[in-house]
Amino acid sequence: MLFSLSQFALPKHAIKSTLAYKRLFLPIALLCLIFNESTRVIVLGALADAFLQVTMFVAATLYGYYLLVNRFPKLELSYIARVAPKLEIPFAALLGALPGCGGAIIVVTQYTKKQASFGSLVAVLIATMGDAAFLLIAAEPKTALLVLTISFTVATLFGWLVNLLHPANFLAPNTPSHQQLQCQRLPKPVGFISLQFWRIVALPMTLAALLVAFQYDFGENINQGLGYIAAACCFIVALLWACSSPGKSYQDVTAEDDCSKESLTTKVLQDTHFITSWVVAAFIGYELFVLWSDVNIAALFQNYAVLLPLIACLIGLLPGCGPQILVTSLYMQGLVPFSALMANAISNDGDALFPAIALAPKAALIATLYTSIPSLAIGYLIFFF
Repeated sequence: MLFSLSQFALPKHAIKSTLAYKRLFLPIALLCLIFNESTRVIVLGALADAFLQVTMFVAATLYGYYLLVNRFPKLELSYIARVAPKLEIPFAALLGALPGCGGAIIVVTQYTKKQASFGSLVAVLIATMGDAAFLLIAAEPKTALLVLTISFTVATLFGWLVNLLHPANFLAPNTPSHQQLQCQRLPKPVGFISLQFWRIVALPMTLAALLVAFQYDFGENINQGLGYIAAACCFIVALLWACSSPGKSYQDVTAEDDCSKESLTTKVLQDTHFITSWVVAAFIGYELFVLWSDVNIAALFQNYAVLLPLIACLIGLLPGCGPQILVTSLYMQGLVPFSALMANAISNDGDALFPAIALAPKAALIATLYTSIPSLAIGYLIFFF
């Protein structure tokens, strides 16, 4: 546990490994930038925009999604493959197209138990957009529907092709794996503070976010006050995210633990904090780059536009949802084209790649490399035509 209610300090045994607590970098950096006069206005504005335009809508979307998912049992792909073999791949792609990484992790787990084919594994990795889907749904639902529809179609067709090229159990573990993936409960103080914080701000800030979305004019004084409140709330969210895990590894920083031990509300808050923190990093990173470099990044991207689908595809090969949220954030700001977003969405494996690497590393490597083929094909098809 990083923090406790009685002592806000690192444990003695952790002092020597302070650098391992990578999540703390974000709130510390935010504080430094806020106290710096030259960056204060930019950072506070980015924090307020992230909270009102992203956080509140992502939280609502996540809550509705988890309520829906809890009502449906986790179907076994082995039964579908036995009863209706042609439907196995589309069903795996459908699970992958669900926002978040839950559906994809189901297919990965079933593949390692030889209950799903290698084609299903490739299909679900192509179809999934991870947590970046929540961000896009909240900001541009029509675009999200288009992206997920294209991903589902490509995943189904390519999954069928892969099953023609490889046997169903291609590279699957020889025996069902009993390896347990790490799943740690949220530290109790952090969970308690998170719940109390959201009980206070959820309703008023949701109403404020809706009014802002409909461009309601509060007046200059109220707008300024609302901006400060939203910025403070966003900083608290980033701090809660940093305190929810030591963040010792790359996986801890770029993915949120998919832990079934947590309640629905706690899971929603964890994922909301995670997405918000990466969006804040993207927003502020862009603003600071423009401020300090005096470079028009939009014009720079236009000059090298032909490389953007390739770059987005390569970023998609990185495990975890964090890097993918950065690409989606850049698209929302108009900095990268739809072709790059689409290439990233197809190659993006989200958090599902972590259990695949842990349980079937060879299959994970080949499957994620396979996703780059339709990613580049569709990305450049959209780019040129």
